[in-house]
Amino acid sequence: MKSSARLLAAFLGSLLLSGPVAAQDQEPLVIATASPAGVYHVVGRALCRTLEAPCRAQPTDGSSANLRALRRGELKIALAQSDLHLYATLGTEGFLKDGPDPKLRSVFSLHNEPFSLVVRRDSGIKSLDDLPGHSVNIGNPGSGQRGTMLRLMDARGWSRSDFRSIHNLPADQQALELCHGNIDAMVYTVGHPNASVAKAIRLCDAVLVDVEGDTIDLLVDAYPYFTRAWIPADLYGVDQPAVHTFGVKGTLVASADTDPDVVYRLVAAVFEDFDRFKASHPALGTLTPQEMIHDGLTAPLHEGALRYYREQGWIDEDEMAAATD
Repeated sequence: MKSSARLLAAFLGSLLLSGPVAAQDQEPLVIATASPAGVYHVVGRALCRTLEAPCRAQPTDGSSANLRALRRGELKIALAQSDLHLYATLGTEGFLKDGPDPKLRSVFSLHNEPFSLVVRRDSGIKSLDDLPGHSVNIGNPGSGQRGTMLRLMDARGWSRSDFRSIHNLPADQQALELCHGNIDAMVYTVGHPNASVAKAIRLCDAVLVDVEGDTIDLLVDAYPYFTRAWIPADLYGVDQPAVHTFGVKGTLVASADTDPDVVYRLVAAVFEDFDRFKASHPALGTLTPQEMIHDGLTAPLHEGALRYYREQGWIDEDEMAAATD
């Protein structure tokens, strides 16, 4: 009798443990984001919350790093700026040595990301033209902000020697370095409001500066992934007029090797609880499905995403053919 009781207890105990163990053994979906201080990481966490499955938003060095890791098969799904999305697809600009990526796939686009120039009020920087001769953080290697700044520098004919110093700080360090006087300005391609920008404005009376002029007009006209953008007035609780600039879009991308069912479930989860997803950050508040499945996407649509869009009647036959080219 005692032996039977012990066997029964052991069996019941194994049943109690089997659920959690199985859950722990299930490999989570990892969505590569960027700096923990940026909107990408907030969006990554919001994407994970839509799923009824293990999922984790993973901080990374940013868009370029994500796109290269996707190509190497180290990631399944990631966030990337629309300009770098194009470069990786075609194998141009910073991806020239890599060559075109035939396996890169689009899932959907996200929020607008204005190119933001943040300066100390005592820096003497009143416009983009005032940047040369100052100490500027352009972002860590692999980040989208760095890629956009290098494109802008090239368009202006600026080299590193035109600045007192160039810094390569990640987004989560730049605000404090600005406040400590180690840099005069920081650039950030990001959705707003943003924690890093808010910190700089709150702690050291920093200010956002307009980024406009003939060079910006030429960039917007020449490159389809650039758009005119603005940052609303008084967004950070201080007397700050609306800031006029340019920008890109955030995009969600995947490898063609990523399981179509995984991508389908993620896309379906986002759009079937769309209001909740948009409420996760103010930068997402104006998104529409039609905008998300068309704007800022260069690589062909992923098979799993395309299946959902076709089911919803959001994409016609001609678009389907173009989306899979």
